[in-house]
Amino acid sequence: MQDTLLEMRSITKTFPGVKALDEVSLKVKRGEIHAICGENGAGKSTLMKVLSGVYPAGTYDGEIHYDGALATFRDISDSEKRGIIIIHQELALIPLLSIAENLFLGNENANRGVIDWHGTNQRTETLLRKVGLSDAPSTLVDKLGVGKQQLVEIAKALAKDVRLLILDEPTAALSESDSQTLLDLMLELKAQGMTQIIISHKLNEIRKIADTVTVIRDGQSVSSFDTKGDGITEDRIVRDMVGRSMENRYPARTPKIGDRIMKVSNWSVHHPEHANRKVIHDVDFDVRAGEVVGIAGLMGAGRTELAMSIFGRSWGQGISGQVEMRGQPVDVSTVSRAIANGLAYVTEDRKSLGLILDDTIQRNITLANLRQVSNGVVLNKHRETEVAEKYRDDLAIRTPGVFQKVGNLSGGNQQKVVLSKWLFTAPEVLILDEPTRGIDVGAKYEIYGLINDLAAAGKGVVMISSEMPELLGMCDRIFVMNEGAFVGEMPAAEASQERIMSLIVNH
Repeated sequence: MQDTLLEMRSITKTFPGVKALDEVSLKVKRGEIHAICGENGAGKSTLMKVLSGVYPAGTYDGEIHYDGALATFRDISDSEKRGIIIIHQELALIPLLSIAENLFLGNENANRGVIDWHGTNQRTETLLRKVGLSDAPSTLVDKLGVGKQQLVEIAKALAKDVRLLILDEPTAALSESDSQTLLDLMLELKAQGMTQIIISHKLNEIRKIADTVTVIRDGQSVSSFDTKGDGITEDRIVRDMVGRSMENRYPARTPKIGDRIMKVSNWSVHHPEHANRKVIHDVDFDVRAGEVVGIAGLMGAGRTELAMSIFGRSWGQGISGQVEMRGQPVDVSTVSRAIANGLAYVTEDRKSLGLILDDTIQRNITLANLRQVSNGVVLNKHRETEVAEKYRDDLAIRTPGVFQKVGNLSGGNQQKVVLSKWLFTAPEVLILDEPTRGIDVGAKYEIYGLINDLAAAGKGVVMISSEMPELLGMCDRIFVMNEGAFVGEMPAAEASQERIMSLIVNH
């Protein structure tokens, strides 16, 4: 049996005006975990769409050799018949169907058109056990957390006799514990002989599970290597990804902290559906001019709920407490009032809550401040274009033009559009919720630079992040949150991952 399961040779894929892939080559051995790294927009997902038949044979140049033979996949079902299954970053589950229904949708266990539900549920239980889930087959998918949904996607792949499993950013939206569960499962599947490809920006995870790595930059494969080889470090991978050395992951900043801009006092919030359940408990914190304030905590600690409730009461009910801006109480009871009083909020979920993916960059950037690009009630399209082009240049949004649909941009460039939208409202305090989630190290560095620029301009920044090194590298002061309450506060100079975790587990 040949050692190589997959070889992609000189793959070139061109869209109108753009060469997305240029002579990319890739080789994957049987039974290994092969990682594909690269900046957003480098061509990683395009390459996998070529492999899986989303872009069928004939729409690209080059050859795919799979299991010792030339492969010409016409569509996804064609590649799935050969055991190639791809799990996209945006999960393809139907929320209001059960786990069993999702697992066998389009692959039903039926006899003469009648579904065998007993057999389906038995097979579902077997598959769920394989991925470490004990939930009932009848459980609706929307009742599961994101981590469990990711495991259901893998169970769905196993139902199709997968031989090559491709996971696109599988841990991007997962907590640390859910991520570890998924990585452990990947290693278990590898031990059973399954070949896997993972696309990921999380270099620590790649070092933990990958046997080999291919780095793609600007549509070209620039390096491939064994992770166990001499001199293979995270810095080496980063250098290949971005084309330059990045000794310091966080840009230097000399803080110039001024007067207090915002103060939140005795802030309490109840659950939007369960009025008796208090989610946020008497939180107090403040932000000063030129200061980056971090909020640390585990998934479910209440950080996002706190931010959304402050920003126009976008989450929760029975909200009490007070917000002051520059010493004066302000009304933040609606989003428009919060914006008018100098607040802005960059959501953790840019695709669903931060952007209109089917609309243009121009429309998205001006959406939160249409008054500034209008003459009375009439939109001034020339002014709107000027504003969008200014932010495209200022934030280095990589796009041919501002009339491009946001859904066509890479994750890092989408995040820059979200930031542009809120910067155009001229906020005094900008709340950033997981601002670098799902984007590569190069784009992260650019986002960090923008945060530093805001602080240097005298703005206040509140940064929520699940990546503790990010908080330690970027913030001046860090609050620690656990179970809806603040359990600690410290200058970043005195903070460490151990100290933050100690505050969390001891409260």
